[in-house]
Amino acid sequence: MKKKIQEALNDQINKELYSAYLYLSMSAYLEAQSLPGAAKWMKLQAEEEVEHAMKIFSFVNERDGRVLLAPIEGPKQEWTSPLEVFQQALKHEIFVTESINNIVTSASDEKDYATLNFLQWFVAEQVEEEANARENVEMFKRVENNPHGLFMVDRALAARE
Repeated sequence: MKKKIQEALNDQINKELYSAYLYLSMSAYLEAQSLPGAAKWMKLQAEEEVEHAMKIFSFVNERDGRVLLAPIEGPKQEWTSPLEVFQQALKHEIFVTESINNIVTSASDEKDYATLNFLQWFVAEQVEEEANARENVEMFKRVENNPHGLFMVDRALAARE
């Protein structure tokens, strides 16, 4: 594995772990706002991000690369509303998509076909991640300032497995 690709994948591991940390912080905030369904949704999202990090971790090791973990930045802890939480989640997923696309470009430039093949799963996954985040933002927009609607959205988010 070329050093440039290894460094980019190590950076992506950090971003995925930061994503988990961010979503756990969002979960804690939502729990404090008495929205257990939304909190559960974010907690499950955090677990998924750790799985993504571990997928990359294993791939780097399989390619005889070296995983070098970096410090994880502390996430934001307060928001003005559940809507803002989910808007930030969408913004963050768009950031992650851009990061993965940049690695795809680098792997293509380096003619690293194994990494290109590996990253296709992440490219498809990010389409789903952005769509889910966008759907959640739209649900919260529809019920803004409506406690009954907020209750229904929270119940819907609690159904995530």
